[in-house]
Amino acid sequence: MRVGLGGTFNVLHAGHCALLDATAAIGDEVCIAITSDDFISKTKKYHTPLEKRAERVDQYLSSKKCRYSITVIDTPEGNAPYDKFLDAIVVSPETYENAVKINVSRELNGLKPLEIVTVPHVLAEDGMPISSTRIISGEIDTYGKMLRPLKIAVGSLNKIKIDATRSAFLRFYENVEVFGVNVQSGVPEQPKESETRQGSINRAKSCIGDADYGVGLEAGVFETEDGLYDVQYCSIIDKAGKITIGHGPGFRYPDAVREKVENGWTVGDAFNTMYEWERKGMGEGAIGCLTKGVVTRTQLSEQAVIAALVPRIKREMFPEI
Repeated sequence: MRVGLGGTFNVLHAGHCALLDATAAIGDEVCIAITSDDFISKTKKYHTPLEKRAERVDQYLSSKKCRYSITVIDTPEGNAPYDKFLDAIVVSPETYENAVKINVSRELNGLKPLEIVTVPHVLAEDGMPISSTRIISGEIDTYGKMLRPLKIAVGSLNKIKIDATRSAFLRFYENVEVFGVNVQSGVPEQPKESETRQGSINRAKSCIGDADYGVGLEAGVFETEDGLYDVQYCSIIDKAGKITIGHGPGFRYPDAVREKVENGWTVGDAFNTMYEWERKGMGEGAIGCLTKGVVTRTQLSEQAVIAALVPRIKREMFPEI
């Protein structure tokens, strides 16, 4: 199969490598089309000279030990609308529509349409696609690692939630800037069941602003056969609008607290009123009291944030993210 791939390859990065890898994997013969200096200068303020761009692609493909050729093009379509020997074309999500146009032209030229193979974006640490523009600006490196602090907004001014979010993100990212934003949850003061999850989503969406991630934490109560359980949900939204959700461990409240919640109390008010004598000096809420200080409120919140980060930590297992 003869497979084509076109691009600027201004700075060869992990996204380009994914495209080249896919092309080499499916093609018996690989045809790489690189835009000319004249063409790229019309849309790019800065560009690497064609000779250097072609050299980098050549070096990368030579390590793949595949059969390939490199040509120069002056239009987005290149020779694809007229190449009767081409069988398929590899594209990224943003160049898919151009491939569709190429197939329309091929049909008008009496040629069979190309098989279109779309390769997903390779994302940087902030969940946005790696691009030459971002690399040139100094925002990320060629592998998507952030070269500035990752900005994380938390939908609360609660220090425990902010500290828990910072602690969770620092387990996976080297440099973070975490701050609280005063937002409303959009659910009752005492969330129950599905309201808890929705409250965390609402907080995340409301707080992100110009940050890289928005984090919403919401604790609620869940009725089970053996009693009332506390579960904290976390939602994380990125600038692309993708949301990942997780929750921390659940723990059971005393039946006396359950009875007051059934009468309209919040668990916080109920617990504070009934068990304040046990909590004095601890400052770690119900979980601190119930575990004799073994588990803190910050630890409980941190586990929820980590759970929500799971699809972002192992992106290769969650292609939809």
